Amino acid sequence: MTPTVTAAVLLAAVTHACWNALAHRIIDKLVGFTLIAGGGMLIGLVAVPFLPLPAAGAWPYLVASALIHIAYYVLLMRSFRLGDFGQAYPIARGTAPLVVTVLAAVFAHEVPNGWAAAGIVVSCAGLTGVALWGMRGRRPNWAAIGAALATGLSIAAYTVVDGLGVRASGSALSYIAWLMALEGIAVPAYALYRWRGQFLATVRPFAAVGLLGGALSVTAYGLVLWAQTRAELAPVAALRESSVKQGSCGNSLTARHA
Repeated sequence: MTPTVTAAVLLAAVTHACWNALAHRIIDKLVGFTLIAGGGMLIGLVAVPFLPLPAAGAWPYLVASALIHIAYYVLLMRSFRLGDFGQAYPIARGTAPLVVTVLAAVFAHEVPNGWAAAGIVVSCAGLTGVALWGMRGRRPNWAAIGAALATGLSIAAYTVVDGLGVRASGSALSYIAWLMALEGIAVPAYALYRWRGQFLATVRPFAAVGLLGGALSVTAYGLVLWAQTRAELAPVAALRESSVKQGSCGNSLTARHA
């Protein structure tokens, strides 16, 4: 992995942690993810007219990824509702790199070398340590842990699908724009149905924070997709999970000043 790719993934990690922390600050998770997904969708819709269409081979990946991302949003909202952010977030993010390593070996024929494999193991071990530290002195919330593990599996699934898709697309910018436009429809559509006649009144107080989270989400994942066109999937996934440290720290600061 080149220094430029490494820097891009680390920047994506920090940006990703920021949007997750913003989402956590909005108590009603449906409101938060409606604004974040909707913000990403708007950015995607604005961008696609100015970008070339992804290559034909990328479209099955785009559709599959959009569906997996919808499941990810549902599972992440459930994880945040059931468990403490500092516990659920490391479990969800820490599960993904090991699963990505296996899936990438099977579907992308990428087997990490010794140093890369060691880095992946260390990253996952560190995230497990963060989660265990967060649970010290408390009875485990198995429902929250289960939701976080399921979230991690969805992260691994879309990571590999998007890694293959963006490589087939011919343009990382085009792929991320279309992905945001497609995946961002479901959560706002459900919110419109649920809050019939009260949608704007419900989301307006949190619009600035939520839409900022959407912009950060697009930026973070766009950087990751670009990196996946230039490096193997598993090392990129493991490096990105350094966001857990920033996310946990950000949550601690938020709680301290709440």
